[in-house]
Amino acid sequence: MEFRELDDKQWGFIEPFLPPPAGTGRPRIDDRMVINAIVYVLTTGCRWMDLPKHFQIHYTNVWRRLKDWEEQGIWKKIMEGVIKHGYASGKLGLEIVAVDSTDVAAKKGGSSLAMMGIRRSREARSTL
Repeated sequence: MEFRELDDKQWGFIEPFLPPPAGTGRPRIDDRMVINAIVYVLTTGCRWMDLPKHFQIHYTNVWRRLKDWEEQGIWKKIMEGVIKHGYASGKLGLEIVAVDSTDVAAKKGGSSLAMMGIRRSREARSTL
């Protein structure tokens, strides 16, 4: 997957979900640059320490912001906003839905049913 930095429209959508900067202390590193750095690492699969120099941010700061925002629920809020916007704009809908059965929890006796299937397949092989 090719990395692309956030454009102004994307940044305008994401920015309201981010926490405001603290009123005191050292100024926070530019949020847009941090998000671009996070997306770069997650898109390219590179190690945090291999973050290119043009981001002008130390990788530990980027990783820490990713972690902090995860703990604060920021990423979840952004994703909920994207989904809400998708439904509102008609770009997202439930006309076509696929469910992966490996992600659906087995209810009441799921493991015993699986074992019965294994036993039956073994019995079928032994009778051949």
